[in-house]
Amino acid sequence: MRAVQYDGFGERPEVRQVADPAPPRAGAVIRVEASGLCRSDWHGWMGHDPDIRTFPHVPGHELAGVVEAVGAEVTRWRAGDRVTTPFICACGRCPACASGDGQVCENQTQPGFTHWGSFAEYVAIENADVNLVRLPDPMPYATAAGLGCRFATAFRAVVSQGRVRAGEWIAVYGCGGVGLSAVMIAAACGARVVAVDVSPAALDLATRFGAAATVLAGETTGTGWAGQVESPDAAGSGRVRELTGGGAHLTVDALGSATTCGAAIESLRRRGRHVQVGLLPRVAGHPAVPMDRVIGLELEILGSHGMAAHAYPPMLEMIAAGALRPELLISRTIGLGETSEALATMATMGTPGVTMIHPGLP
Repeated sequence: MRAVQYDGFGERPEVRQVADPAPPRAGAVIRVEASGLCRSDWHGWMGHDPDIRTFPHVPGHELAGVVEAVGAEVTRWRAGDRVTTPFICACGRCPACASGDGQVCENQTQPGFTHWGSFAEYVAIENADVNLVRLPDPMPYATAAGLGCRFATAFRAVVSQGRVRAGEWIAVYGCGGVGLSAVMIAAACGARVVAVDVSPAALDLATRFGAAATVLAGETTGTGWAGQVESPDAAGSGRVRELTGGGAHLTVDALGSATTCGAAIESLRRRGRHVQVGLLPRVAGHPAVPMDRVIGLELEILGSHGMAAHAYPPMLEMIAAGALRPELLISRTIGLGETSEALATMATMGTPGVTMIHPGLP
């Protein structure tokens, strides 16, 4: 098969001919029809994820496609089924899985991190009976692929962890794929959304997807948040408190930086809730969290790490009803040959919205 590979952290990825994967005994091989390019892929390529230990490596963890083959122990799936999968593949046997929390499975695997991923024509998925999600017939593969990480992560962060309620104010920091997903989901739930970003184009998309107000943080220099915005107020926290009449009920850091994490917490009103979604890799150091404010205002700080396959139905129902339109987040589609450049420039020249990879394109 054709696949995008790199031989070491930070080394330029290349499209190569590599061996097709074989299905694990309890797993399946998926013919990839669409795969999302995510900031998490960039983190992995840069060496920020400890799960990547073996080279050469194939990235990619947001995917949808068709079951090509299944292992001997698989009972629920067969070749030809249209499927997607969460980026966190659960084991189905540990205490966390037994309690329904496969997104924090003790023995989880992640395509594109613990093993070769979906920037390829085929990808192997472990424990297929636990992790595959059947696609509704009308749903395009590109729409489904975007659900595996960014959209499902945002759905659980806003609805389950954040407990958003109609009429509340929610501030979303960082309007990339997961942030724009959070904006759309919160607005569909009846919340009033303030979107915060350094990119006017990203804020334009946030408005399109339901944001009631936007805040342009700092000055755009083409290098992203890091090094641009040096204080919570410069990152927009003061403006958010002003727009929301004293602070947001719920904040989401969808980017993952010390600046956005701190600013989001500074944006909350009394007894507000913060959900951290954006990765904060250890290589960047631990962020300074304003714990005096957390204590004094009785704030909640929560993490959110994907969404288990069994939790997909409410999200799929909202999509089927037209309340959520994840396909609108896709801003461009590229082939495997363009993936290397797109990954390499992701931190400095990110295209607003979601980039989708079609393995059938050059």
